[in-house]
Amino acid sequence: MNLHPFLPLTMEEARQRGWNEIDIVCVTGDAYVDHPSFGIAITARLLESLGFRVAMVCQPQRDEDFLTFGAPKLGFFVTSGNIDSMVNNYTAARRKRTTDVYSPAGKAGMRPDRAVIVYCNKIRELLPQSVIVIGGLEASLRRFAHYDYWDDAVRPSILVDSKADLLIYGMGEHQTEEIARGLAAGKTPAQLREIRGICYLAELWETLPDAVSCASFAKVSADKTAYAKAFQLQLEQQDSVYGKAIQQKHGDKLLVQTPPAIPLNQQELDKVFEIPFRRTYHPVYESQGGIPAISEVEFSIMHNRGCFGDCNFCSITFHQGRHVTCRSHESILREAKSFLDNPHFKGYIHDVGGPTANFRLPSCKKQLTAGLCKNRKCLAPKPCPNLQVDHSDYVELLRKLRAIPGIKRVFIRSGIRYDYLMEEKDPTFFQELVRYHVSGQLKVAPEHCSNHVLNAMGKPHIETYERFAKRFYDVTKQAGKEQYLVPYLISSHPGSTLADAIELAVFLKKNKIHPEQVQDFYPTPGTPSTCMFYTGLDPATLKPVFVPRTPEEKHLQRVLLQYYKPENRSEVIRALIKGHREDLIGTEKHCLVPPDREYLQRKNRQRAERKPLGGKTNRRSAVPGRSAAGQQKAPTKSTAKGRSGGHGTQKNHKTGR
Repeated sequence: MNLHPFLPLTMEEARQRGWNEIDIVCVTGDAYVDHPSFGIAITARLLESLGFRVAMVCQPQRDEDFLTFGAPKLGFFVTSGNIDSMVNNYTAARRKRTTDVYSPAGKAGMRPDRAVIVYCNKIRELLPQSVIVIGGLEASLRRFAHYDYWDDAVRPSILVDSKADLLIYGMGEHQTEEIARGLAAGKTPAQLREIRGICYLAELWETLPDAVSCASFAKVSADKTAYAKAFQLQLEQQDSVYGKAIQQKHGDKLLVQTPPAIPLNQQELDKVFEIPFRRTYHPVYESQGGIPAISEVEFSIMHNRGCFGDCNFCSITFHQGRHVTCRSHESILREAKSFLDNPHFKGYIHDVGGPTANFRLPSCKKQLTAGLCKNRKCLAPKPCPNLQVDHSDYVELLRKLRAIPGIKRVFIRSGIRYDYLMEEKDPTFFQELVRYHVSGQLKVAPEHCSNHVLNAMGKPHIETYERFAKRFYDVTKQAGKEQYLVPYLISSHPGSTLADAIELAVFLKKNKIHPEQVQDFYPTPGTPSTCMFYTGLDPATLKPVFVPRTPEEKHLQRVLLQYYKPENRSEVIRALIKGHREDLIGTEKHCLVPPDREYLQRKNRQRAERKPLGGKTNRRSAVPGRSAAGQQKAPTKSTAKGRSGGHGTQKNHKTGR
């Protein structure tokens, strides 16, 4: 099939196709990259394949940008881009980012904060009669009343602030087709409310008889327990087999979420990837420095969708869902062979993965008919006895890819679930992973070492990672290779105290792990971990969870994970003093950092202030922190000798208190 030209960015490009009118305008906060890893590219190309005239408005800055194609016949489909605009624009420390890989030359500042709201409000101002449909990650994860980290408050559903007509949540191919066909048939948005996988605002009297209700926006804004309960109810209804419609009152309106859309089957998913994407950015960006995001995905293959790993800090459960769908071998092989015609292709497939690379099966056989279990995880803290583990299909796929003439190497760079892999009895995949598919470093995600923190994360306990790491290095040695594990770690996750961060630093030192990058926990909408961060409660149990909130707490936990960096030494010492672990300050093998000058001077002052054994009391202060007037009578020689064993001044010396 011949590749279509890029979708038009200007009316001139539209006329070159013979179009004088546009059916649907897609508005996005990303630059235009025609690749299936960009959600708006899938949406736009799918609409085009259905016969609609589709145009693109990318990173609009001025009123004229929104009016490029005038009022579209059917309406606007709006997204912030591949990432929530606030996450894209700010770090976990709420600092402005200096780059944006989805913009020309990586330039920051090309999309506004809360892009979906800004774009929709501008369309409403300029073209008030147009239909607006929102979707993508930002809209999907903010569909209910949600805690917003940047406001540090609960915000209403994004439908309220955006004034959009309909919201598509989750993976939206089915919804996109049904909405577009309905609008083309002359239906209004209000007449499309039976479509699964959408949200809309209704009048309070328009309740659905079989829907479940969660606490209102007003209630969850004022009551954190109500927020946690509402979030858990929303999470429990995200299964396409048994999920029900959900209602949430927002003032004088009723937010309605219809039941989740049925996931694409293999044939439907194959069809999406058979769309002739150009697999690169629009030529207009060439002179502007290109779009950096393409470098990681241009020659990568997504073979699956969905993830039953269900980590608490990950938004996939609330967006893609836990149901895994895989493409056929034939579809994937056709995509790989298409790389050979690209002059930029050097023979290396960068990734054959997805949300989790080594999932090619549903979690268990009953999932297909009964759905995934409520309030239970397939893998954590231990794998479910019903879990089906089989890598043979993935092994066969990778072998076929390696056998294509012109393919030099096939790598796996998206994360593998090592706990799932450790349940595999057949060693073939492990051996071939190490031998053929690791480019020197394999990225895995233990995230922490403290088991109660891992419980809060929804991750397996650290013993599983330790068994995996030992086996990885054993198999690597047997293969005669020099390869390494690169562990992803999260600092300051709910449940993690300073003592836990110190425990993790000790674990890293013991295992000779020097993480170059550490992710401070980032509370993003739609995850159980963010619910814990806001409420201090585990939404599944309503039990209290410790939450590191202050900038100092978060900073100290973060620097501990990079204790080995000289520039972090003074801060690591401060953390160890605060955590009462001065035994880890020193030059002995078990210590994390050597003392610095300030620490030594402090210890010398403490020794000088301490009463010498059997000697005279130092006049400045016999007891640290107590004034001379408040001191007890100086002890006799015999009682002083009896106290020197560790209850008084020795204890203060050891802990720094």
